[in-house]
Amino acid sequence: MPRRPRVTLAGVPVHLIQRGHNRGACFFAEEDCALYLDHLAELSAKFGCAVHAYVLMTNHVHLLLTPQEADGASLLMKHLGQRYVQYVNRTYRRTGTLWEGRFRSCLAQEDGYVLACHRYLELNPVRAGMATHPRHYRWSSYRRNAEGKASTLLKSHAQYLALGSTDEARRDAYRQLFRSELDPEVVQEIRDATNGNFALGGEHFKKQVEAMLGRRVSRGQ
Repeated sequence: MPRRPRVTLAGVPVHLIQRGHNRGACFFAEEDCALYLDHLAELSAKFGCAVHAYVLMTNHVHLLLTPQEADGASLLMKHLGQRYVQYVNRTYRRTGTLWEGRFRSCLAQEDGYVLACHRYLELNPVRAGMATHPRHYRWSSYRRNAEGKASTLLKSHAQYLALGSTDEARRDAYRQLFRSELDPEVVQEIRDATNGNFALGGEHFKKQVEAMLGRRVSRGQ
């Protein structure tokens, strides 16, 4: 059965996930995470992808980014994945694949969904029982977005910037978003859209994307 083409558009945010092969580990030490982020910063700039949020888990990666070109995310993940696999195989004296095939992704409607994806990513370690609060997990974008930690990787999305008129006001408003858990229905909506390579958003947004791409971008149509 042929694989569905990716749902991608220039200038539209993308949430993506890449898992380790057979759900196996892809990060084995803190140095691995640091190197992955260094390469992500370099290659996201090279391929015109503005990274807004991320989380590195033991056996998978989540990214929220906006590509300048429709193929930007695919080029980024191809080169990032290849470069990181070479490092892992060399460092740990292993061979073979590290990733579980293609990454999964969905387009995200800006209004109402970009910040939901922020929360989904940065709350992932809490849902997994690896931290009691996102600030306690080192390998995510939370401390930059919520607390102002310096980052050469991240670029704020317009929805984040609209949270306040100053950096401190935005960070304070952002922290308030994490005073409660993300609605389970929203969590499932994000998962379904990402795993199915669909569009994440309201019906009007989905119809707009379908009109631009000429094919369905939601389940059961």
